[in-house]
Amino acid sequence: MQLYNTLSAEERAIMIDDAGKQRLTLSFYAYAQIQDPTQFRNNLFLAWNSLEVLGRIYVAHEGINAQLSLPADNFYAFKDTIEVYDFMKGIRLNIAVEHDDHSFLKLTVKVRDKIVADGLNDDTFDVTNIGVHLKAKEFNEILENPNTIVVDFRNHYESEIGYFKGAITPDVDTFRESLPIINEQLQDFKEDKNLVMYCTGGIRCEKASAYFKHQGFKNVYQLEGGIINYAKQIKEENLESKFIGKNFVFDHRLGERITDDIVSQCHQCGTPCDVHTNCVNEGCHLLFIQCESCKEKMEGCCSTECVSVIHLPEEEQKAIRRGIKNGNKIFKKGKSDVLTFKNNEETHGIFVAEKPKTAIKKEPKIKKMYIGKGTHFFPKPSIGQFLIEDNEIKIGDTILIKGATTGEQKIVIKEMLVNDLAQDTAVSGDTCTFKLPFRIRLSDKLYKILE
Repeated sequence: MQLYNTLSAEERAIMIDDAGKQRLTLSFYAYAQIQDPTQFRNNLFLAWNSLEVLGRIYVAHEGINAQLSLPADNFYAFKDTIEVYDFMKGIRLNIAVEHDDHSFLKLTVKVRDKIVADGLNDDTFDVTNIGVHLKAKEFNEILENPNTIVVDFRNHYESEIGYFKGAITPDVDTFRESLPIINEQLQDFKEDKNLVMYCTGGIRCEKASAYFKHQGFKNVYQLEGGIINYAKQIKEENLESKFIGKNFVFDHRLGERITDDIVSQCHQCGTPCDVHTNCVNEGCHLLFIQCESCKEKMEGCCSTECVSVIHLPEEEQKAIRRGIKNGNKIFKKGKSDVLTFKNNEETHGIFVAEKPKTAIKKEPKIKKMYIGKGTHFFPKPSIGQFLIEDNEIKIGDTILIKGATTGEQKIVIKEMLVNDLAQDTAVSGDTCTFKLPFRIRLSDKLYKILE
């Protein structure tokens, strides 16, 4: 009986590309009393593995927290697998605004002590006694009330790239740190203020709302479904977005754009930027914000020391890493001393977040048309091969090749082979090849830039 993932991420990426199915990225959570989390975990793995579900799921006695992707064709079959449990019947599924077939490349279901670590040891705390849920329109309205205090219950590296206007954004690394900080700061406002809270998908602010009710706060509210659901609702209902910037997400995309505002900066040069990355040095893997210029200059690394390491032979790199804990357990995310422009502004104060921040409009998005996908790369001649799935490309076109590792690369086609013959144009169903100054991967997408 297979109860664990057996394929590498690279193997899974190839399988996804070969399947050619659109995948949905979604998240959900539910607080409940689960008597046997291990058996519950095993049942989920068996049901979801057969439906090609991939993702990161945590289960505990207090419930389930899931971020995952699955083929769109399997969506209703997937819903059937969760609705056999009474506490998940009719559960809200937060479907991502932006879809990426490679958002997850493994299925990991783990049993934890809690689905959200809170640092609390209080048997009288009832996690199901929650605050009032607010939909997007109601949330916008209460934000306009001068009697409202709004708190971001995400971590500093999440809120630094996007937040609700006027929100308190605690400078914390974990959710458990924010609870006592906010509780202490707001002791004088238990009776007369609206305490409104939000997070990514609702799971953290739901527990926080129960905690603050437990602490005696009278008017406690939370954003239903978090920022993910808010973004969906403002789009469907044509509402003004009170959230500015990007919403940090916990898959390889590391962010979904909500508005074009850029509210953060490159941690290495200070240029306006809101693109998170992980240091390519496997012994570091620091999460930080890096612009394209610094990415090229620093080769995707956070420091010159890491640049030196990645050029060592692999065996020497392994020797350096040997006996050291995983990098992201060593460094604070986005707060290493090697980052000249790290964002570590103290934002614990109640009204600190109301100080004006400079929001810079992002450059207009490149207009592009999907053409096809990468199918092979020939390293010696540095030639990429692509399958044309839609529309056409021809010599003289400016194309964009996009992928998780490749990034976004633009070139002009000067010559190409179509089905092994020199041709000016490649159309749907053709296989074409042309020289590239960089390596491509099988998961890379090919687009034509539109004027």
